[in-house]
Amino acid sequence: MKILELLNKGADKERLIVKPYIIAEIGVNHEGSMATAKRLVDEAKEGGAHAVKFQSYKAETLASKHSPAYWDTTKEPTESQFELFKKHDSFWKDEMQELKNYCDKVGIEFMSTPFDVESAEFLNDMMNVFKISSSDITNKPFIEYICSFGKPIILSTGASDLEEVHDAVNWIKPFNLPLALLHCVLNYPTPDENANLGMIKGLIKEFPDNIIGYSDHTLPKDMKVCEMATLLGSVIIEKHFTHDKCLPGNDHYHAMDKQDLKIFNANLDTAFEVLGSFKIEALAEEEKSRLNARRSLVAAKDIPKGKIIKKEDLTFKRPAHGVSPKYIEDILGKVAKVDIKEDDIIMQDLI
Repeated sequence: MKILELLNKGADKERLIVKPYIIAEIGVNHEGSMATAKRLVDEAKEGGAHAVKFQSYKAETLASKHSPAYWDTTKEPTESQFELFKKHDSFWKDEMQELKNYCDKVGIEFMSTPFDVESAEFLNDMMNVFKISSSDITNKPFIEYICSFGKPIILSTGASDLEEVHDAVNWIKPFNLPLALLHCVLNYPTPDENANLGMIKGLIKEFPDNIIGYSDHTLPKDMKVCEMATLLGSVIIEKHFTHDKCLPGNDHYHAMDKQDLKIFNANLDTAFEVLGSFKIEALAEEEKSRLNARRSLVAAKDIPKGKIIKKEDLTFKRPAHGVSPKYIEDILGKVAKVDIKEDDIIMQDLI
């Protein structure tokens, strides 16, 4: 399913668990190399992602020169946001168009998060859906500007309280656009104990009309956090993506690589095989158990021919080859047509 189709479909009112739409967030892990960017697109496709997402910004419009770091400086030692963003802001309109064309060729959806008006304008010609970063959830004029393009919105909710999420949703509502909300913890990396995946259920309850997903910043390990997020109802899973988790830099060490993505998809295949159907019904494989592990009405004592059957004449035992105990009221008060021996299974033609 394409992301536009998914968002236009809207929230599943029954909230059934489904395999998620997976966004491999390359962000700026290409580090200014088109060859690396295309390699990451290829590896995301190989790993089973549905889309790749980049980030489009200029340091000068994103952060002041005095913006402090909010990431783990033991992994990314740059202390200034401006300095870090300046390292990675070389990709702009032409580079994004080249990557959009390459994604179309490869067969994976292209997305990029805009961080200013100019990037939003040129990305509008390349995307069917806009992603808004957690960092802009309180940026009312920018949210309203992006909404003015009339396209579905994916909004991350990292570092937000419920009132702030409601505020952002209420700014979007007048535009009557499909909206997905992604639970997110804006902490790089997010310790597993801080993932707070229960908030996914909280968002589902609080925003029943919206698709709910998860944007992950935990260390990938065995990808179990993303698997759990799926089983809690996340319809979209977004996670940073790299070709080498050992590289220095803010978004490499907590990113997944293609092998992690393959593991995640394999985990999902196993999980959904175990989940099976949401329709409540007996399986064909249970038929033998239905016949032999359930009970029938059985004579608790000899019941002579012509006797009116009373409750004390009956008990219930396996197998379920005779009259089910659920029909005991239909048997009581009836007359035995033949002599029924103790421990005989009560059959309808005996009564």
